Amino acid sequence: MKRIPNLLTIIRFLLVPLFIMVFFSSSEKNLLFSAYIFMFAGITDVLDGYIARRFNLITKWGQAMDPLADKSMQITVLVCLTIRNILPLWAIIIVGMKEVIMIIGGIFLYTKKEKIVIPANRYGKLATVMFYMAMLAVIFGLKYGRLLVILTIIMTIFAFIQYLVMALKAMKELEMKSHLDKSY
Repeated sequence: MKRIPNLLTIIRFLLVPLFIMVFFSSSEKNLLFSAYIFMFAGITDVLDGYIARRFNLITKWGQAMDPLADKSMQITVLVCLTIRNILPLWAIIIVGMKEVIMIIGGIFLYTKKEKIVIPANRYGKLATVMFYMAMLAVIFGLKYGRLLVILTIIMTIFAFIQYLVMALKAMKELEMKSHLDKSY
């Protein structure tokens, strides 16, 4: 039981290349099947977080890799939709830059001696839910898809600012602790 959340995270990493293969396949239903893969990734994300919190199975590895798996899938979906001209280039530039900065920042903080991990917050979770809704709306060609994309980008930027504040606070606390340790 204690490995299930991390196993679900690994499955999400494996869904990334599967999404790409299905999305660009010559199947008539490639968009539908890739949307199912994307939805399955979202479900495994929710399940893994729920199980980890509910049964107190939270690990540093899971806290670091879970968002990385999510970011990998999100960037993949953005790139694929942009390549197919389903999404405009500016959407991937804004969201992609935020995601890449979050990945690099997360890796930087995790490789510190103290293995700092900035946990997901409600704004990030809301941005992720909105992202899934917006991408599915766009994939299925729903008329409000573009509006959802714009709202998701706004929420994503807001969530990014919240994470940045949390990361800077964690770094400052670490620096203060380091100074205190050196003074004794």
